[in-house]
Amino acid sequence: MKHKYGVGETVYFTASNVARPAASGTYEVIRLLPTDGDDFQYRIKSTTEAFERVAKESQLADA
Repeated sequence: MKHKYGVGETVYFTASNVARPAASGTYEVIRLLPTDGDDFQYRIKSTTEAFERVAKESQLADA
């Protein structure tokens, strides 16, 4: 298996209510990360936030 999204792609992030609060919206994929068990992970960045966050592939969709 391989990552569905690539570095530089724009994705739509849906925040999990269980984790830390996060704004849903469009983000850019900054880096591909290893799997977290059964789900690939990504480092993503929003233009409206000063920091990057880690998201699981199941939280992302085509923008």
